[in-house]
Amino acid sequence: MAHHVIISIASNRNQKYNLAQARMYLDEMLLDTTYTKEMWTEAYGEHNGTIYLNQLVYATCESTASELVSRLKQTETIMGRTENDRRMGIVEIDLDLMRFDHQRFHLTDWERPYIQELVLEIDNSITHR
Repeated sequence: MAHHVIISIASNRNQKYNLAQARMYLDEMLLDTTYTKEMWTEAYGEHNGTIYLNQLVYATCESTASELVSRLKQTETIMGRTENDRRMGIVEIDLDLMRFDHQRFHLTDWERPYIQELVLEIDNSITHR
């Protein structure tokens, strides 16, 4: 059964390269991918001042939510994300499952203006298919 998903992609180191690499991995694990524009934002929380490049992908997949999250975390590790870097505020890549069918995850992230703007872009692209 095909599930509709939204995944957020973010990086604060080698941002353009890392987002391009992440898209290649995501294209291998997902079907019918539609990417939003990329958006630069400042960090939320304790590592303010760090500049992130963010993007959302809307796609379908045959996996369960837990299988997909596991694959996303494996991809982060393959791309060089480490616990030590995370503690220092370095994010090579962050891949978060935001929505799986109608179930939302990372609920506080949905309130962020850039997430709202990029979700609207997804909604508009779905409407005009």
